[in-house]
Amino acid sequence: MPQVLYADNDYADIDLERGMFAAAGIDVVAAQCRTEDDVIAHARGCPAILLQYAPITAKVLAALPDLGIVSRIGAGYDTVDTEACEKAGVWVGNSPDYGVGEVATHALALALASIRNIVAYHRDIAAGTWHFMSSGKLARPSQLTLGIVGLGRIGKRMAHISRNVFRRVVAYDPYLIDGDFPAYVERAATLADLAQQSDVVSLHTPLTAETRGMVDAKFFAALKPGAHLVNTARGAVVDIAALEQALAAGTLGGAGLDVLPVEPVPRDSKLLSHPRVILTPHSAFYSVEAEQELRRKAAQNIITWHATGRPEYVVVRGTRRP
Repeated sequence: MPQVLYADNDYADIDLERGMFAAAGIDVVAAQCRTEDDVIAHARGCPAILLQYAPITAKVLAALPDLGIVSRIGAGYDTVDTEACEKAGVWVGNSPDYGVGEVATHALALALASIRNIVAYHRDIAAGTWHFMSSGKLARPSQLTLGIVGLGRIGKRMAHISRNVFRRVVAYDPYLIDGDFPAYVERAATLADLAQQSDVVSLHTPLTAETRGMVDAKFFAALKPGAHLVNTARGAVVDIAALEQALAAGTLGGAGLDVLPVEPVPRDSKLLSHPRVILTPHSAFYSVEAEQELRRKAAQNIITWHATGRPEYVVVRGTRRP
C-alpha cells in the first residue's frame, strides 16, 4: 500500500484525511516535523508529503529520491522551495481557493475596526470612560479610499465587498492587465502611488522574494498621513520595525494584523501594547467550512496524483510518476 507522510498539523485530529486516504488505498504516516531532518527521517519510502508548515528544501529533496509530490495545506507555499522541486521533478500542489470569502471578510472587519476604533472604545469603556469621542475624531468611511495590494482571488473579493463601504477602491498589481481589473477598481501605477492615495491599505499578496519586506520605511513615508494598514496576507511582507516607527511618528493611524513575521507574536512585542494595533492569530482563513475545504483539497491533490499522475491544483509541474 502506498504511503503519504502527513508531515505536520495543528488540528485536533486528522480523521478527515485518514478517511480520504483510506478510501483511496493510501496509508498515512503522521508526524510533527519541524526541521528538514525530521521530514527526511519520517518520509523515507513515501512518494507523497502532505504538510502545513514543515520545510521542503533542496536538502530534503536530495534525501528522498522516491518523493513525487508535496501538497501544502494552504494557499501560500513559502516553506516549500519550489525551484528545487521543479529541478527535481517533484510536483507541488496547494489549496488556493478554499477561504477567499473568509479572508476578505476578515480583512474588511479589521479595516472597519481600525478606522472606527472599535477595540479602543471597548478598552475605554472597560476602564470607566463612556464618551463617543474617547478615541478621538473619526472620518466617514464613505469619504475614504481603500487601497488593495494584490488583486488575486482574495484581493478581488475584498474589492467587491468593500466597494459600497468606501468612496473609492484603488489597487496595485503589476501582474494583471487592465482588462482583469474590475470596473469599480482604479489602477495605481506604483506601490508608492497607491500609498499616496489610500486611507486604508489592505495587503493580499503572496510572500515571494519580490514581496518580502515590500511594505517598508519607504512605503510608510509615501503613505497618506494617518492611514491604516491591514495585513491578512503574509507577515513577512511587512517590515515590522518600520511599521512600529510609522505608528510612533503618527504616519500610520492604525494597523490590523492577522499575520506576523514571527508567530505567535513575541510577548515583548511593542504591538501588544499599542493602542492603535489590532491583532488576530492568523485566523482570517478560518471557518468550520473553510478548514474542511482546505484540508480536503490538499489531501485530494495527492489522491488525484496517485490516480492520474497530476494533482488537482498545480503550483509546480513535476515529472515524477506514482
